[in-house]
Amino acid sequence: MPETLRGPVADLGATLMHEHVFGLSPEILWNWPDIPEGWDPAARAREAAAKLDALKAEGIDTVVDLTVLGLGRHIPSVRLVAELTSVNIVAATGLYTYDALPPYFANRGPGSLFGGPDRLAEFFVRDLTEGIGRTGVRAAMLKCASDHLGMTKGCERVFRAVAEAHLETGAPITTHSHSASKGGLEQQRLLVSLGVDPERVVIGHAGDSADLAYLEELLAGGSYLGMDRFGIDTIAPFEQRVAVVAELCARGHADRLVLGHDSYCFNDRFDAEVVRRRHPDYHLLHISRDVLPELRKRGVTDDQIHQMLVGNPRRILR
Repeated sequence: MPETLRGPVADLGATLMHEHVFGLSPEILWNWPDIPEGWDPAARAREAAAKLDALKAEGIDTVVDLTVLGLGRHIPSVRLVAELTSVNIVAATGLYTYDALPPYFANRGPGSLFGGPDRLAEFFVRDLTEGIGRTGVRAAMLKCASDHLGMTKGCERVFRAVAEAHLETGAPITTHSHSASKGGLEQQRLLVSLGVDPERVVIGHAGDSADLAYLEELLAGGSYLGMDRFGIDTIAPFEQRVAVVAELCARGHADRLVLGHDSYCFNDRFDAEVVRRRHPDYHLLHISRDVLPELRKRGVTDDQIHQMLVGNPRRILR
C-alpha cells in the first residue's frame, strides 16, 4: 500500500500528483525569524489544512507533496498538517537543483574534492525504507530535476542516484523538466540507460508544452506526462493547457496523463500578494472548479478524468 504521512493507505482516491505543502528557506528562518512572510508552524499548519479540506470538498483525496531537498522540505511541519486534515499527503525524496549540488554533496562523491562514495542514493533509500530524518515518515516517490541549463554534472549525479534508489526500492520517479527545450527527452533517455523502466517515470511539467510531437515522443518512450502546472498562465495559458490535455485524451493517451498545479499552501520564497495578482488561478481548487469542467466541454469523458485522477496515480504509486 502507498505510504502517506499518516501511514499506508489502501486507496488514495482522486490524486493531484504534483503539489507542495510548504516551501521554506531554512537558513533564512534560522537567522531572521522575523521575516515579513512569517513562519509559525502551528498557524501555517492550520492554514494549510484548511486549504486541503477545501480541496477535499471538491473531490480530491490525496496530494503528492514533491518538496524535496533544495525546496525546503520539513516533514515535522507537514506532519502537523496531516494531523489536521483528512486529505492524504504523500511525501517524496530527492534533490532539486538546476545546476550544482549543495556543498555537502558537491565536495563528496565521485569526481569531487574529497572523493568517496556518493551518499545521495544512500540518503534517498533511507527516506524510502526507514523514514525521513527521525520522523518515521517514509517517502513514496523520488524526484529529480533539470531545467534550461540541461543535464549539468550536478543534475546528472542526482538522476543517477535517483535511478539507483529506484532500482533498489521500486519507488516511482517524477521529474521537473524544461519543456521549451524538450528536456524531458534527455531525462527519459538517461533514466532508461540506467536501467529504469520508463513506465515508472512521470516527466513533470510536460503540460507546459503545446508541441504535440514532443509529447507524443515522450509517450512513445513509455513515460507518464505531468500536466501539472495548471494556474501558472505566464508559462502556458489556461486555453493552451486544457487544449493539449483534451487533444491527448482524444488521441487515446488518458492512461498516461496525471494532473496537478505545482502549487504551495505556503512558500516563503514568493510574495503571496504578487502571486495572487499575476496568477489568480494558481491554487489547489483550480483543477476541480475550472479545468475539469472545461475538459468535459471539450469532449473529455468522465472515465478519462477518472483515469487521470485515480487510475494513473494508483498504478504509479502502487
